[in-house]
Amino acid sequence: MCIIRACKHERFPDWRADAGPVAVMGAGGGARAVVYGLMERGAREIRLCNRTLARAQTLAKDFGGPITVVPWEQRHDAIDGVAMLVNATSQGMIGQAALDLRLDKLPAAALVNDIIYIPRETPLIVAARTRGNRSVTGLGMLLHQGIPAWQAWFGITPKVTAELRARIEVTL
Repeated sequence: MCIIRACKHERFPDWRADAGPVAVMGAGGGARAVVYGLMERGAREIRLCNRTLARAQTLAKDFGGPITVVPWEQRHDAIDGVAMLVNATSQGMIGQAALDLRLDKLPAAALVNDIIYIPRETPLIVAARTRGNRSVTGLGMLLHQGIPAWQAWFGITPKVTAELRARIEVTL
């Protein structure tokens, strides 16, 4: 998962999925991958919030487990007391409005992850770092999701190195 495999300055190997509640904004394919990874690593409480309630409910039903669906209108409260916040929406991407989320209830110790990688630093990541939260951008997820794809398509297992990361960064 991108949380433990990100670059050196975005790496938090001591972070644990069972450290406390996790709020996931979004219910599309990226959110599905995040929720799967969190559950696989022992998350005990996942608060899933999406602009379309039915889509979040479907994702929660598909996975079962420790997922609570939170209506979009309650997203500002959903981050109260979380150990991690993940933006898996398109909000914050180039050409999209920033994620509409107040961070006043986000604990100072919470880790903030935005799976978006263009721009490198979304308004959410900038706001989180400004208030002192540790953060992880979407570049690590982009790089590491390529490993199983290359394995499946070409039978090659690439390694994500600092050199590869640097080469990708200049293209973004």
